[in-house]
Amino acid sequence: MTQIHITMSGSPGAKFSAHWRITHADKTTEHVEENGTVPSEFTFTGTELEGTVKLLSDDERLEVDIVKGENRSRSSTQGIGGTLTLMIN
Repeated sequence: MTQIHITMSGSPGAKFSAHWRITHADKTTEHVEENGTVPSEFTFTGTELEGTVKLLSDDERLEVDIVKGENRSRSSTQGIGGTLTLMIN
């Protein structure tokens, strides 16, 4: 089983929403975080991850770091409404 670890950082206290779709053994599950706060961490078991993260705070910065095995993806956005679409295979 493969662990997928997500770290949400940036401006402390920044608000975000996130919708994650995790696939493992041909089964997809969803995790929705409607009112998350930086800093936050999530760990899922799966082979694929798709996600949409939206920054809900103005004048704030959101950084998303995703690690799966040896692979790492880093993305960031700034300002209210900033949206990231992420996919890890």
